[in-house]
Amino acid sequence: MSETVPDLLAELAALDDPRAREVNERHGDDHGVNLGKLRAIAKRLKTQHELAVALWATDETAARLLALLICRPKAYSRDELDRMLREARAPKVHDWLVNYVVKKHPEAEALRLRWVDDADPVVASAGWALTSERVAKRPEGLDLDGLLDTIEAEMREAPDRLQWAMNTCLATIGIAHPEHRARAIAIGERLEVLKDYPTPPNCTSPFAPIWIEEIVRRQDAAALQVG
Repeated sequence: MSETVPDLLAELAALDDPRAREVNERHGDDHGVNLGKLRAIAKRLKTQHELAVALWATDETAARLLALLICRPKAYSRDELDRMLREARAPKVHDWLVNYVVKKHPEAEALRLRWVDDADPVVASAGWALTSERVAKRPEGLDLDGLLDTIEAEMREAPDRLQWAMNTCLATIGIAHPEHRARAIAIGERLEVLKDYPTPPNCTSPFAPIWIEEIVRRQDAAALQVG
């Protein structure tokens, strides 16, 4: 028997943990469902695109996260994904939409170009996330010097989520492109964005100079082991 939206909403409501909700709400995510349990539901449902569309339409954060796990990314049009991104205000929904759906879409590059200079900083942050993906995996045709120019001029005053995405791009350029590494580190040192960000033990700081140097150190160490 196929599962309905009301059935799934009731199941998600039963899984909502007030303590998890309290933690999530500190990060802007208004749900309390354990993500492991959410993924287990998605595994049970498998891909069901029409159900995913209906779950998204509920405007419930947990339901939207589930929708992103069971949808068929290529079934969305470019305009549908643009509308969904502008609706996705919870950070986790925004991140999953970009990483699990948009990055797999054949028009991801067109969406990157549409979003990266958007007046809405949350939308622009998605464009910068897609830019980081290209910097790391498909840099051909990108103006890396131009990206560094923009980051240098705009990152310090950018709103939080856009600043984070631009900082990620800065670090990605420094890690993936040795010819730009010194400049990327210098920009990070001058702007000091996320320099004092609280970082748990055994985690890498998001401060770009530390981030770049640590990942490059690990890559060099791994290369020596292989050699």
